[in-house]
Amino acid sequence: MRRIALLVGFLFLLLFAATMLTVALATAALGNATGWVSVAAALAGLLLFILGLWLVGRSVRRMFGPIGDVMEAADRVAEGDYSIRVRERGPGEVRRLGRTFNDMTARLQASDDQRRRLLADVTHELRTPLSVVRGSLEGIADGVYEADEERVAAVLEQTRLMGRLLEDLQTLSTAEAGALSLTLEPTDLEAVVAEVVSAFAPRAAAREVELTISCDDSPELIVDPARIRQVLENLVANAVRHTPAGGMVSINLSRRADEVELAVSDTGPGIAADELHSIFDRYARSADSGGTGLGLAIARSLIEAHGGSIEAESPPGGGATIRIYLPARE
Repeated sequence: MRRIALLVGFLFLLLFAATMLTVALATAALGNATGWVSVAAALAGLLLFILGLWLVGRSVRRMFGPIGDVMEAADRVAEGDYSIRVRERGPGEVRRLGRTFNDMTARLQASDDQRRRLLADVTHELRTPLSVVRGSLEGIADGVYEADEERVAAVLEQTRLMGRLLEDLQTLSTAEAGALSLTLEPTDLEAVVAEVVSAFAPRAAAREVELTISCDDSPELIVDPARIRQVLENLVANAVRHTPAGGMVSINLSRRADEVELAVSDTGPGIAADELHSIFDRYARSADSGGTGLGLAIARSLIEAHGGSIEAESPPGGGATIRIYLPARE
């Protein structure tokens, strides 16, 4: 602002000096002319000065008008109105100021929307387990239920569900806000896949589901191994859950140009065509999912936080494949 004010003042002084110089030169040149010619020269100089003054005033209005708009909008933002935007006008630097202000308010509005959505999600999802816990405890207190092992186990399971839900919501909201902290390090993705398959092998065997791995020669990736393992565990758990006895779940790791593809496929009933586009949304879950409905939404957020992408496909004949693409930053 100080720089702009100094510039305007300098332009004004320069214009005034130029006008006075014009009048002086005209007077000197017309020294032998009649009086009315001198008066005309003086009037011309005065008109030139007024015109210059008008131009300077117009420039000042063009410069400080948009700044005034930003100041008024800033007051509204301070009052909690994050929807306000200013019109980008004026000189280049002032337009950039307006554009920066609009970007800032857009981020503030997105953050506020995220906070409100998180609060609504927590309220909605905690209502059922809290009702179960409250009803059970009130029944025990009133002597309607016995405080036996089965009843206590049911209450404990509901508290675990609430804890898992809160943890998932925190991870998801942090990732969507771009504030998720990643511990990036060189990671052998094939080793991560092998660990996850080994962990799920007993569960798959109990359901009579074959679990296979196919890994090409893939490079070490600069990723957060704990977060990638979290994503893979969620995908494998979903695949095993939805695959009937005698079916197969396969994990394929391959190199594609400048990225690595990780695919988890199953031979289950597949995903309905009208649901395929929304499976990565919050609370998108099937009747037998048994989870919070946040797993795939978290998976997408974590993969995108690594600069990658995730997609799903399900052919008409059944089965589903979730593909992850991670940049091969060696």
